[in-house]
Amino acid sequence: MASASLCVWFWSFVLVSSVVGLEGINGQRSGWLNARATFYGGNQNPTLCGACGYENTYQAGFGINTAAVSGALFRGGQACGACYQVICNNRLDRKWCLRRASVTVTATNFCPSNNHGGWCDPPQHHFDMSMPAFFRIARRGNEGIVPGGMQEKKRGVRFTLKGQPNFNMIMISNVGGSGDIKGAWIRGSRTRNWNPMQRNWGANWQTHFDVRGQTLSFRVTLVDGKTLEFLNVVPSSWNFGQTFASRNQFT
Repeated sequence: MASASLCVWFWSFVLVSSVVGLEGINGQRSGWLNARATFYGGNQNPTLCGACGYENTYQAGFGINTAAVSGALFRGGQACGACYQVICNNRLDRKWCLRRASVTVTATNFCPSNNHGGWCDPPQHHFDMSMPAFFRIARRGNEGIVPGGMQEKKRGVRFTLKGQPNFNMIMISNVGGSGDIKGAWIRGSRTRNWNPMQRNWGANWQTHFDVRGQTLSFRVTLVDGKTLEFLNVVPSSWNFGQTFASRNQFT
């Protein structure tokens, strides 16, 4: 059950065309945008099988500071893995906002609209945050603040192989930097060219090329333009359902 809504400002670590042009609050720092936030779940509950396709947000490397975001932010799954710094607007809600407190959350799920004036209805920017993340910026009566911090992206980007022989789907997780993937490519050891993949849903990318029995490499580009290549990260002996971690990571 979500809490009462808070007025918050947020700053995305990536410049997204759909939000850059929005007007801010008078006197606020440049780049901060208006939004609202609620919370869901219990103290340490991970997001399981959400709209981004992360089967478990703990295992995907996102920790406990996660959020489901409204459609204006979700953008059909492009926001999956993106990081946002969120602060509570103490000017509008002195009773519940913690002054000078901020939290960095990762978008791992979609908050659907109900078309009846709900917080996630378009064109609103809304964060339905995990309880630990929410209470980093808001008071919770006499119960105190739930401790916890953003789990850093440890080690490298991970690639989980899903699908079937004629339909390969790769979930890309534990993405550092902005975490907001713009494009992804795959290359098998029997080919020379990078083949573009299409976003299927959330963090899952698909290709119809038959890459069975091949060593696989990936190229990933983030919304901010940073690109990394993950060469030979998946051995030719791979099977569907396996996850492989690279040594490379975005910074």
